[in-house]
Amino acid sequence: MKNPHLIGKDQVLQELKTDALEGLSDNEVRARLLSNGPNELIDKGKKSVFAMLFDQVKEVMVIILIVAAIVSIFLHEYIDASAILIIVILNTILGFWQGFNAEKAMAALKKLAISKVHVRRGGGEKEISAEELVPGDIVIIEAGNIIPADARLIEAVNLRVQEATLTGESEPVEKISEILSGTDVPLADRKNMVYTGTVVTYGRAEAVVTGTGMNTELGNIATMLQDVEDEQAPLQKRLARLGTILTGFALILIAVVALVTYLRGAHLKEMFMTAISMAVAAIPEGLPAVVTIALALSAQKMLKKKALIRHLPAVETLGSVTVICSDKTGTLTQNRMEVTDVVLPDRGYTMDEVINGKTADTSIGLLLLAGALCNDAGLADKDDREDFSIIGDPTEGSLVIAAQKAGISKTSIERVLPRAAEFPFDSDRKRMTTLHKIANLSENMVKEVLELAAQEGSTEYIAFTKGSIDGLMEVCTHVMVNGKITDLTADNKDKILDENKVMAQNGIRVLGTAYKFIKPAELDQTERWEQQLIYIGMTGMIDPVRPEAVEAVHLCKKAGIRVVMITGDHPLTAWAIARELGIAENGKFLTGKDLSSMSVEDLKKRINDVSVFARVSPEHKMIIIDALQEMNQIVSMTGDGVNDAPALKSADIGVAMGITGTDVSKEASDMVLLDDNFATIVAAVKEGRTIFDNIRKFVKYILAGNAGEIMVMLTGPILGMPIPLLPIQILWINLVTDGVPAIALGYEEAEGNVMERPPFRPEEGIFSRGIGRQILTMGFFVGLICIVIGFWFWKIDPESGAWQTMTFTTLTFCQMAFVLCIRKNLQSIFTTNLLSNKVMLLAVGITLTLQLILIYVSFFNTVFKTEPLSAVQLGVCFLAAASVILATEIEKLIIRRKTLFGTECGDGRL
Repeated sequence: MKNPHLIGKDQVLQELKTDALEGLSDNEVRARLLSNGPNELIDKGKKSVFAMLFDQVKEVMVIILIVAAIVSIFLHEYIDASAILIIVILNTILGFWQGFNAEKAMAALKKLAISKVHVRRGGGEKEISAEELVPGDIVIIEAGNIIPADARLIEAVNLRVQEATLTGESEPVEKISEILSGTDVPLADRKNMVYTGTVVTYGRAEAVVTGTGMNTELGNIATMLQDVEDEQAPLQKRLARLGTILTGFALILIAVVALVTYLRGAHLKEMFMTAISMAVAAIPEGLPAVVTIALALSAQKMLKKKALIRHLPAVETLGSVTVICSDKTGTLTQNRMEVTDVVLPDRGYTMDEVINGKTADTSIGLLLLAGALCNDAGLADKDDREDFSIIGDPTEGSLVIAAQKAGISKTSIERVLPRAAEFPFDSDRKRMTTLHKIANLSENMVKEVLELAAQEGSTEYIAFTKGSIDGLMEVCTHVMVNGKITDLTADNKDKILDENKVMAQNGIRVLGTAYKFIKPAELDQTERWEQQLIYIGMTGMIDPVRPEAVEAVHLCKKAGIRVVMITGDHPLTAWAIARELGIAENGKFLTGKDLSSMSVEDLKKRINDVSVFARVSPEHKMIIIDALQEMNQIVSMTGDGVNDAPALKSADIGVAMGITGTDVSKEASDMVLLDDNFATIVAAVKEGRTIFDNIRKFVKYILAGNAGEIMVMLTGPILGMPIPLLPIQILWINLVTDGVPAIALGYEEAEGNVMERPPFRPEEGIFSRGIGRQILTMGFFVGLICIVIGFWFWKIDPESGAWQTMTFTTLTFCQMAFVLCIRKNLQSIFTTNLLSNKVMLLAVGITLTLQLILIYVSFFNTVFKTEPLSAVQLGVCFLAAASVILATEIEKLIIRRKTLFGTECGDGRL
């Protein structure tokens, strides 16, 4: 049913063809179950295992390697074929395992459904399974119930519903059954509706079901969640572009080398083997595994810092984030109401001043006492008296906590002033009144307060009234000013209303308090309990910001990351919190209603100037994220509610709260904050930036080596040499010589002021900031050294295979020298603390040892076609590596001379 909140309840019942007193008949229920289906969420099918496997092997680079392995088999080069296939299989398994981590968000959504619900059918009441609900059913709702379906209220008595997980509203919403005015009412303002998965905190009601299953607001979220396509992380996109470039380059090289060897009159087998060697040389087989291992290592570091990574690419994505879109409630704030201000008619105090005894005004004691007694909330018994746990409504609970902190225990004063009767809160009166019998005055605080309140002599009963300031001003005739009761003049009233307005504009929820002594003869005259009241003052409360969030937002700004608040809460409340956090510096905000009337192009024009979005629905969150992504931003979304799930999945990285977060939000996210601490995001961003810097070092190191291999393989045939490097030798270099030290690069610590520079722009490729140039120059230099040494010793003894082993070994040793040099982008190797990364020293030592084993152990001589080298030949290989260190240090010196400290340079910023 469309827009039931905009029509009267009688019309809703008529359109749904049901009766509030009788409900639906059993026959009608069966018919509607057949047409509408059960009241459950439908999960769309997942990718098949075969499809996921196919995704791993359809990449062109993988196909080239598979073709190379098949050709090697036909040429009876079984060792080469086996090595290539092992690499393909390992990479496929690794990719498949990551993809196999299927989303569980839908399963978490389904958990929100309850098993039983109280309904009226056929003129009687019964308890049924929630799955059996149909549109038109009359549902009976009580405090503590989880709403089983979307429904229009037809009767509501003091009903309050906690909708934070769906709308982002930080406090329970007061519900009514009357028709709403307007045509475009946001979800959070539809006070005559209740929605699936929300919780009743107070009161009772009857409602007619208007939507079940996928036709509910929760179903709408489920649909959006399933319709969101999985976006590739920035690193995945960059590596995919790199793969495309390398694949095209490899195909060209294969064709060129095959043509050259053919023109030289080489045999078909030699031509194929050369082409296969070129394919293997051009493709960095070890890079995906190295990147995955590095991401896994960083994920472990983040876990120690209370950030759980659910999808490995999210590690690097954090380092690329340019915009953090954050939910307010429970993320930037503490998701609990707290009294911050106590305002008397003549002056105001902060709650800290009250607690620290910086005021001796007894009127404050009366105000806090009244707020605690005219209250249905309580505090749970706990050993830690500083950690209060509220039982009941959070707003009322905040008043009890404020009194407790000021030394007024509700449990104690209830013995002195037990409740005798009450007028519950309702939305028409906008107030609540409780009547208390004055049992004794044994407690000094109570005695002093009541003596102040009476002034004309005590009586047996006192009534406390709490509610909106507007509602109280209608029934108050007196006011307590400076400890004296005086008439409530027009000036007094205007001053109180103005103060209320200022606090509301600052996003503070305000409750006023008044009292009246009731004589025994007036007990039956209940209509007089809320007449001629004495106004005491007002309390202001707010969902306080997390103290660490302020610093976290500041650090984000220093790092060039923009923070945007997206919430379902009231605009004034949202703006006040954003201002306190330093997010809303220009005071601009947009509401969900504004977004509904704007085109995407209009939003894109304004989105850079607006950092606060309030009263938004899940659809609006998606619109905001899409607009930012279309502007080439890398977007992170943090949240904890069911309503955040689609946005969490749609964002480049979704960050869910681990403590207050719902299962739905966690399963839709890429990362979970185990401590619900916004500051943890900053630590994770730093780790993300560090790992991306290290991944760029991997790429530089691995591709420079591959470039050297390619130069050797291209130049050798031109010089008339046999194949300089065999496929098995190139595979060894790409996997072991490249792989082991590259993994050690993942242990490098962050360079310089990594959080004081802007993130890499999304459009920047992996070869940006000088990486491409360094790969080509160093690849050329290493390739030149290797081919010179290989050609020299081939000329000396063309019949011996030692020249090929020297080429192989020189390339390995040069790689080891290069990886030690690039640990730091600009800092000299001679000033770098080598022991700061002991894993690197171990990796280099292991690689050199393995290379010597390949040279001097006969079994490996057979497998890798190597020969033992003399001391002189081995010494030449070491000298070649020393020349790489010299060349790299000269390059760093030149760059340092040209660069001012703190400016962008080469691989990063100083």
